[in-house]
Amino acid sequence: MVSIARKNLFHDKVRFAVALAGIAFAVVLITVQLGVYLAFRANVSVLIDHTNADIWVTARGLENFDFGKPFSEKKLYEVEEVPGVAWAEKYLLAFGYWKTPAGSQETVQMVGFDPETMVGAPWNIVKGNPQDVKYFNSVFYDEAETNRLGNLPVGAETEINSHRVRVTGIIRGARSFIQSPYIFTSFKNALNLSFVNKGNTVYVLVKVAPGYSAQEVKRRIQDTVKDVDVYTSPEFSKKTEDYWMVNTGTGVALLAVALMGLLIGTVIVANTIYTSTTEHLKEFGTLKAIGASNWDLYRIIIEQALINSVIGYAVGMLVSYGAIQAFKRGHLQILLPVPVLVGIFTLTVMMCLWSSVLSIYKVTRIDPALVFKS
Repeated sequence: MVSIARKNLFHDKVRFAVALAGIAFAVVLITVQLGVYLAFRANVSVLIDHTNADIWVTARGLENFDFGKPFSEKKLYEVEEVPGVAWAEKYLLAFGYWKTPAGSQETVQMVGFDPETMVGAPWNIVKGNPQDVKYFNSVFYDEAETNRLGNLPVGAETEINSHRVRVTGIIRGARSFIQSPYIFTSFKNALNLSFVNKGNTVYVLVKVAPGYSAQEVKRRIQDTVKDVDVYTSPEFSKKTEDYWMVNTGTGVALLAVALMGLLIGTVIVANTIYTSTTEHLKEFGTLKAIGASNWDLYRIIIEQALINSVIGYAVGMLVSYGAIQAFKRGHLQILLPVPVLVGIFTLTVMMCLWSSVLSIYKVTRIDPALVFKS
């Protein structure tokens, strides 16, 4: 039966090539769109997920991490008094304008952390020592933003909000989702460079003491400190991800394109297998006349679908790899863990099997007498 499946499938090489092209196109769309979606989702909460804090205290009504609202740093001292709090740190996030060597301006997000405790500091250092940001207006930026910020090496100087700053280090893996590069510096420097009023902070980061749960301490902070919102780190990460991926429609758009690829691939493969089945109805009738069961005929069609799926997936992945490498050169991140690749393969197989339903239905209704008709 396997040989019959292969002969039917490879008999018309043009049709087979069209089917493979459809599957490969679907695989590329699904792979790239899912990879971009996962990378975007990870970037949305990248600073939250890499900050060694169990709880985030924010201004009341904050919708997402990137648009933080300043509030009095006196709240920090109130938080520190809450039972179960091991430590609490101020953390600043504020927009500013970076002057490039060409004289243009780029909007950036200044991240201010305490260089003594290193809470909220950058984690993947390419060059420099993050503790150096404690010196006057010293900053770090991500290497992925080099071209946008003017390709400034360590030691170069520029301006943020008309204040002179010096590049003291370069990091990796902290690219901003909203395309305003993160600039890391000390809390004090960030406060001086930004338009945030002195005596304010944007976040308070909390570490839970041993023996306490994050939810328990969160409730205590909510009951004690007024006019703030309190989240555990996973809650704040999810809130920010949901805002950008769901509320703004970004995630829906990316997944919709992936779904479109799945539908296109299904239609093309279904048409190819159905046409092949129709053209070989007499052969199927002959098999039925000599005693082949319906399941024997189903196996031929399913085998065709599986061959299509395996080869189409392999071709699609090769094309996807080339596309991903090209995107990476343009600093577009794509995240594809192994479970996702396995899931895409499974989806491709299911797509091709589903495409064979019409053909299976067709051969089920074959009259064995068909073979004796002219």
